[in-house]
Amino acid sequence: MPLTAPNLLTLLRLALIPVFVIVYFLPVTWAHAGSAAFFLAAAITDWLDGYLARKLDQSSAFGAFLDPVADKLMVAAALILIVAHPATPRLLGGHALFAVVVLIIIGREIAVSALREWMAEVGKRKSVAVSLVGKFKTGVQMAAILLMLYEHPFADLPTFVLGELLLYLAAGLTLWSMGVYLRAAWPELVKAERARLGR
Repeated sequence: MPLTAPNLLTLLRLALIPVFVIVYFLPVTWAHAGSAAFFLAAAITDWLDGYLARKLDQSSAFGAFLDPVADKLMVAAALILIVAHPATPRLLGGHALFAVVVLIIIGREIAVSALREWMAEVGKRKSVAVSLVGKFKTGVQMAAILLMLYEHPFADLPTFVLGELLLYLAAGLTLWSMGVYLRAAWPELVKAERARLGR
């Protein structure tokens, strides 16, 4: 593993995941604010390691593998923490709807990762490169999680409610972006299936 600045930042992001999980459950008044701060720090390293990899020409196979893994683990851990917190009221369908939305987001990440892996095997990974919709979804999702982790009202704004609304928007964008990736990959999937059947 090359110990470049981008890779070190990715490793730091992985190390911050158990930290913000532990802080979230601490029996102190600043627990949620602290976990939100660690999540924000992790999100900043996500942007920074990509920027440095391009700026310093330090892209590596290790970074290409570990960076998305760190991102998905960070998001999944945060969403599971929020789902597991029963004391915070949810909008609309309550905890049931919220859990379904989280399942959609995590399930999409697993499905798209598997799709990208398969497309890489057939030499077509660029066909399912991150889209503009996917990037916007990630931004909305990160903002939503940050607001819900923080939870406390800020400047009289109900941060958790705003975060929840943004998460529902992110779920919609999640399904949209997954449709974009599936549409791009579908011809290759059909071709591979026809080849398998000898057609």
